[in-house]
Amino acid sequence: MAASTHTVTNQAPPLVGYDVYTADRALSEAVERHVAPELLDGVREELAALGRTAGSVQAQEWGRLANEHPPRLRTHDRYGNRIDEVEFHPAWHRLLGHAVTAGLTNAWGRPAGHVRRAAGFLIWTQAEAGHGCPVSMTHAAVPALRTDPALAAEWEPRLTSPVYAEDLLAPGLKTGALFGMGMTEKQGGSDIRSNRTAAVPLDGGGGEYALTGHKWFCSAPMSDGFLVLAQAPGGLSCFLVPRVLADGTRNVFRIQRLKDKLGNRSNASAEVEFDGTWARLVGEEGRGVRTIIEMVAATRLDCAIGSAAQMRQAVAQAIHHCAYRNAFGGPLIDKPLMRNVLADLALESEAATVLGLRLAAAYDSGTEADRALLRLAVPAAKYWVTKRCPPVVAEALECLGGNGYVEESGMPRLLRESPLNSIWEGSGNVQALDVLRALQREPGALDAFLQEVGRARGADHRLDGAIKDLLTELADLEGVEGRARRLVERMALVLQGSLLVRWAPSEVADAFCASRLGGEWGAAFGTLPHGLPLGAVVERARAVV
Repeated sequence: MAASTHTVTNQAPPLVGYDVYTADRALSEAVERHVAPELLDGVREELAALGRTAGSVQAQEWGRLANEHPPRLRTHDRYGNRIDEVEFHPAWHRLLGHAVTAGLTNAWGRPAGHVRRAAGFLIWTQAEAGHGCPVSMTHAAVPALRTDPALAAEWEPRLTSPVYAEDLLAPGLKTGALFGMGMTEKQGGSDIRSNRTAAVPLDGGGGEYALTGHKWFCSAPMSDGFLVLAQAPGGLSCFLVPRVLADGTRNVFRIQRLKDKLGNRSNASAEVEFDGTWARLVGEEGRGVRTIIEMVAATRLDCAIGSAAQMRQAVAQAIHHCAYRNAFGGPLIDKPLMRNVLADLALESEAATVLGLRLAAAYDSGTEADRALLRLAVPAAKYWVTKRCPPVVAEALECLGGNGYVEESGMPRLLRESPLNSIWEGSGNVQALDVLRALQREPGALDAFLQEVGRARGADHRLDGAIKDLLTELADLEGVEGRARRLVERMALVLQGSLLVRWAPSEVADAFCASRLGGEWGAAFGTLPHGLPLGAVVERARAVV
């Protein structure tokens, strides 16, 4: 019999055994909004099934095990033969296999594919974020491969397949495949035009080359193929590097070491060397950046959606804890100051979700206006949403107090993961400069952006004022590079505000516009202005088990 001092009281039960999708009103409403009525029943069923698995005890255990048992590099076999393999815990394969089976690498060829896939990615990332890297890159490789119809015909069915085939085999033997990407090198980082990896055409033509060089960051090195950049005779070009060649022999793909990272520990990020490595040209010589840019754009949107997922899970955990934890005479969730903190976090989470699903819908629509909107809105969303993730997760962790600082809560893993998406696929400055390039070179992109935010004009005076101020900033681009972050932040906030004014409940839109656009806000979360119906905002964001 336990001693009376060990009787456990006033502890929140674990947030498990719930439907991650249905419990997320912002997400489920966005899916209803962006999916055609005739598809809705099937999409709801698909996402709810994924949501139930994501919220299960089993999926949470997979996430824990995959991070507590990180991948291990095996460069040689017992006889001294070079094999360059990475071993993963079985939990990693469970997570990745479920993601593939759920269609998270298949958006480009099915109705409402991007919305349902983005929603699924947001759901499943809440189970564990690290395995999302190969999922994202596989999904994003499709538009780059489509620049070469023959390559697309060969590889696209494998990349979009619902079959997870983990063994390294000849491509012709694979019923499903995963892709990675290698762009950055030691000397250049984000300055990919300074890449030194050399690509030499092989005799016989046919787009075959031999690569010699390195990649400083290559995530998911056990993938079946990689899109990489290298310097060909005609300039920087894009290449497909398979791990296994058509005859079943291993391509030269030397994994030098795995990165010891802050977070993302379940996923292997490697330094790799090429030495006469066989590769196939994708697109034209000298147009590597243009060829791979659609892949980069898709992975950037995934960075924003992945950050939205981490924010959502952190906020759900914080609200759940405060609903069950009593202090100072009652539940924490009822205390005015804690309610202000939780509502503030909930606003950030909902704004990120609504923006991510709107951009996924723009991919599905394929209209000229939406394509132009994506050119500006994707880097702006990637910049802002990923920047907001670390402070949201840190504040949510604090809501759990000391319990949140303990590994068993899962919050430390979320916190370690939270800065990643701001760095991957181009850091904040890269995104801000990309927005400036679009503003200067593609006037149609700004027109599409202004048309999008203009749909909400007249509905909220603070939004109208923010749009007016933004137009003033856009009218003066003299010396704009030094203030690019401020400009892109304002663009993202105006876009989020306009979407919330159009689609969110009035209490959410009002609180967002008052704080983020109207200036009634402090420098920390929990500083929303007095008089707002914050209880309704918090209750909307609560995940009820």
